[in-house]
Amino acid sequence: MVTALLAVSFLTLAVTAVVPNVPAMIAAAAVSLAVEGILYRWQRGMVAMFAKMHADVTVRHLLRDMLIVVALVRLHGQNEETDLATPLLVLLGFYALHFSVQAVSVVVRRTRTTPVLTRNIDTSGLRLTAAPPALLLRRAGHRLLIFGLPATAGLLAAGATGEALWGVVGAGVSVVMALAGLIVLGSHLLPGRRPPSEEAVLKWFDKWLASYKPTIGMYFSGGAASAYQANMWLDPLAKLDGRPLIVLRERFMMQKITATDVPIVCLPQVHHLMRLEHSTLQALIHPSNSGKTSQVLRIPTIKHAFVNHGESDKLSSCNPYAKAYDEVWVAGPEARERYELADIGVEDKDVVEIGRPQLDGIVTYQGAPAGEFTNVLYAPTWEGWDGNPGNTSVIAAGENLVRALLADPKVRLVYKPHPLTGSVDPRAGAADLRIRELITAANRERGGARPGPEAQAELGRRTAELDRLTTSSFRESADNLERMMLQGAPDPGRADAVTAATAAWVEAYWAALPEWEHQIVTDARPDIQACFNRADLLISDVSSVISDYMASGKPYAVANTSGLSETAFREAFPTVRAATVLTPDAAGVPELLKRVREPELDDLRDARAELKLRLLGPSEPSSQVRFNEAMRALCEEALRHRRRMTEREARIPGQRAAAPTGDPELTTGA
Repeated sequence: MVTALLAVSFLTLAVTAVVPNVPAMIAAAAVSLAVEGILYRWQRGMVAMFAKMHADVTVRHLLRDMLIVVALVRLHGQNEETDLATPLLVLLGFYALHFSVQAVSVVVRRTRTTPVLTRNIDTSGLRLTAAPPALLLRRAGHRLLIFGLPATAGLLAAGATGEALWGVVGAGVSVVMALAGLIVLGSHLLPGRRPPSEEAVLKWFDKWLASYKPTIGMYFSGGAASAYQANMWLDPLAKLDGRPLIVLRERFMMQKITATDVPIVCLPQVHHLMRLEHSTLQALIHPSNSGKTSQVLRIPTIKHAFVNHGESDKLSSCNPYAKAYDEVWVAGPEARERYELADIGVEDKDVVEIGRPQLDGIVTYQGAPAGEFTNVLYAPTWEGWDGNPGNTSVIAAGENLVRALLADPKVRLVYKPHPLTGSVDPRAGAADLRIRELITAANRERGGARPGPEAQAELGRRTAELDRLTTSSFRESADNLERMMLQGAPDPGRADAVTAATAAWVEAYWAALPEWEHQIVTDARPDIQACFNRADLLISDVSSVISDYMASGKPYAVANTSGLSETAFREAFPTVRAATVLTPDAAGVPELLKRVREPELDDLRDARAELKLRLLGPSEPSSQVRFNEAMRALCEEALRHRRRMTEREARIPGQRAAAPTGDPELTTGA
C-alpha cells in the first residue's frame, strides 16, 4: 500500500506537470512527502529496496522538485512578471550544498572509523571527540527530507500564488540549513577536533598492550544474535588468575557484550589483529567457531582452547573444526568420550575436563516442591541448521506439552524459548507464538493474590540499580568512537557491585510475580540459570540446557521428537539416560508430575547423580578452580613454546625474535 501511494503520488505530479492543476499538485506532493516519512520511520526495508533499484531518496526528491518546477513553467512561464529563474538557481544551489554535505559526511565517517575500538580502557590519551549529529553524519535520507522540505513547500506556494518570491524564500531556507550542516560537519575536520589518525591509534594501542600486559583472554566473532555465547564466559574469565582481555572482530559486537570489567578490544582487520603476536597474551579461549577464528589461530605465540558455548549430544558439539585448537576443554568424561567416538581428529591428550564454571551457583536438589505450586521450566532449543526434526520439540510437541502442563491446576509454568527459535524454520516461530497464546489464555482463567505495590516498587529500584551498573546510555547521535570515549576504565569494585545487584534483582523479580501465574521469559534477564533455581522440573530437548541443568540434580524430562524408539533415543543421546522421555503427545506428563511431587516414586535420582558426574565431572574441586588450573597449564605451555622459538630464532641471523617486546620474562598469571 505504501509503494502504491508513492507511485500514485508521483504519477499525479507527472500529470500535473503536463496538465497543470494546483490543488492536485499540492495534494500529490504532500502525499509523497508523507509516504517518505512513513518509509523512514517504519519501513526501512522498503528504503533499502528502493536504493537497490537506484530509486533512492535523492532521486525521488529531485524528481519531485523537478516535476513541480515543470508545472510552474507551464503555469506561469508565459508571465513576464514571474521570474522563475531565480528560485530555480537557488534550488540548484541547495542540491549542490546537499551533495557537498554528503561528501563531507563520508570523509568525517572515515576519519571516525578507527582500526581499534575499546571498552573498559582509559582512552583519554587519544583525545577523542563527540560525534556530529546523526542527521548530518549518517542519515542522508532524513537530512534531505528535512532540509529540502522548505524548498519544496516554497515551490508549491509559488505555483499556487504565481509569486516566485515564495520559491526563492523556501529554497533559500533550505540553502541556509544545508550550509549550516556543512559548517558543523566541516568543523569536525579541523585539527583540534579531528580524530587521531590510524597510525596514532595503533601506536596508542601498542603502548596500552605493553602497559597492561594481558596474559589470558577470550576471542569471539559472530552475528548479533550469537553474543550470548560469549556472555556466558564473562564471569568465569574475570575470575581467572592473570590479566584478562576480550578480543572481538565485529564493531557492532562491542555493545552486545554485557557488563564486565574485563578490557575489550575490537580489531576488525586481520593485519591489526596480528599485532597481538608480539604482545604478552599467552592463551585465548574460544566459545564458538567462526570464519574469522582461523585468522587468530595463525598467531604462533598464543595457545588456543575451544570451550564451546554449551555441551550437548548434538553433532555440533563435536565439530571437526575443534582439532584446529591446541586444546579442547570439556565439562566431563562424557564429552571426552564423545570426541573419541566422533573420530574427527581431536586427540585424547588434547581434551581437558574443566566442568562448567558457569554452574557453580546452581541450587541443588532439595526434594519435593516446597510451595503450593510445582514450578515447571519448559526451555526448548531452536530448530538448528540441519533440519533434523529431533532438534526442537516446539514444532511437533510444544503445544501438547504446554496444554498438558496447563491442565494441572497446581503447575506454574515458566516458558523460556531459545532466542533463535523460528530463525530457520517458520513453523517453529509459528508454534512458539501459539504456545505463548495458550499461556496467556491460561493466565486469564486463573486468579489469586498478587504481590502488593511495594514488590513492584522494589523491583523497580533493583532494576534501576542494575541498569545503572550494567547499561551504558548514549545520546542518539553517538557513534562507535564516542562510545569508546565514554566507556573508559570502569570504577573500582564495579564487578562485585554488579554481582550483588544481579542477585538482588533476581530475588525482587520473582517476588514481584504471583506464585500462581505462568510466565513467558524472553528477555536476557532472568537468565536460564535463574530459571533453573526456581524450577522443580525441567522439560527440554537434547541440548546444552540439559547438561547444565544436571548440576542441580533435579528431575528433568526430554521430549523425543526424533522418530526413534525410547530405547534407541536413550542409546543415541547419553544426556537422556537419567531423564523421563516424553512422546510428542505429552501423554506421560501427569505421571511425571506425580513423581516430582512424591520423591519416593523418583526412581531416577541415583541415575541423575551418576550422569551428573559423567557430564560435569566432580563437584570438588569446583569448576572454576579446574578452569583456572587448565588456563595456567596452557599459559605455561605457551611460555615454553615462546622460549623455544626465541632460542631457535636467535641462532638465525636477521630473524626477528618471537618473544613480546618489553617483557621478555613473562610469568603465568602475573
